[in-house]
Amino acid sequence: MSHVVELRSDTFTLPTPQMLDAARAARLGDDVYGEDPTVRELEELSAKLLGKAAGVLMPSGTMANLAALLTHSPRGGKAVVGAESDIYVYEAGGASVFGGLVYEPVPAAADGTLPLAAVADALEVDREDPQFALPAVLCLETPNNRLGGIPLDTGYLAAAGALARAHGVALHLDGARVFNAALALGVPASDIAAPADTVQFCLSKGLSAPIGSMLVGDEESIADARRYRKMLGGGMRQAGMIAACGIVALTGMIDRLADDHAHARRLADGLAGIPGLRLDAEPPRTNMVFFTVDTDRTAHTTDSLIEGARAHGVHLAELGRGRIRAVTHSGVTAADVDRAVTVLADVMATAPGARW
Repeated sequence: MSHVVELRSDTFTLPTPQMLDAARAARLGDDVYGEDPTVRELEELSAKLLGKAAGVLMPSGTMANLAALLTHSPRGGKAVVGAESDIYVYEAGGASVFGGLVYEPVPAAADGTLPLAAVADALEVDREDPQFALPAVLCLETPNNRLGGIPLDTGYLAAAGALARAHGVALHLDGARVFNAALALGVPASDIAAPADTVQFCLSKGLSAPIGSMLVGDEESIADARRYRKMLGGGMRQAGMIAACGIVALTGMIDRLADDHAHARRLADGLAGIPGLRLDAEPPRTNMVFFTVDTDRTAHTTDSLIEGARAHGVHLAELGRGRIRAVTHSGVTAADVDRAVTVLADVMATAPGARW
């Protein structure tokens, strides 16, 4: 098997030659002292693109989200989160472990939105009653990683932001793939970020940098988050080598996300013709395709399909109760998409476990 079609996640992207050249040539200093000029350039660029006053480079999106929650909430405060959100499902309960925060998960609608009436219920507590955890931050995710990769509409985000302000809580946006969301909506990323107090986005997913996420917001929040970064072990020294890759990501890799979206639609169109597979009703909006195995029409299961595809060089992953997610990215070409469709069709046409 000479070539693997990697569809498990866009975290498998590799740095471009331009990124590696930039890392080698980067001007360096000690970032914990605030003296790495390349890191400062990345942080200023990130804040500008999202329409915020300041930014801080973080080793990972998980740390960026955690630092934001710790910034916005005192110990014992409540973080209202989506029940299907990355923060709640995949980030190891860090805000509870490290910050003593209480998560209140709100069931999400199929499009990834949290119904605002349910959010209001979670935010409305008697602040004079000592038995209640006081809400301190509302967390939203766009696009939602587990619910179809659908971007949240800017009107919804504005309404959520107004609701948070009315209840005296901060709005944190987990925008790991915020530039995918912006592309899908046809708006600048700053429009998506506008209602939020802080926004996290990843450099290491579709933007293809090897390491790093950014947290942006107002100057006071980012100063607090920088302190939490140090507390959590995320202070880095000559981090300009990482930041240089991030600068290339933000200046040269955003527009090419359109290719990933087109490849996702191409993949969805191909999978739709394979008997025994059931795709989400809506076509993909970003770079994610979700589908399930229709066990009423085939002897295959989720596991047997994933295993069969892997044996022939196509890597897929289950993401939530039998749903398979395929993610396109800079390492996946149109030819790779066509090969993946052919392999999956062949797997579904043979008995589970059969060799061919």
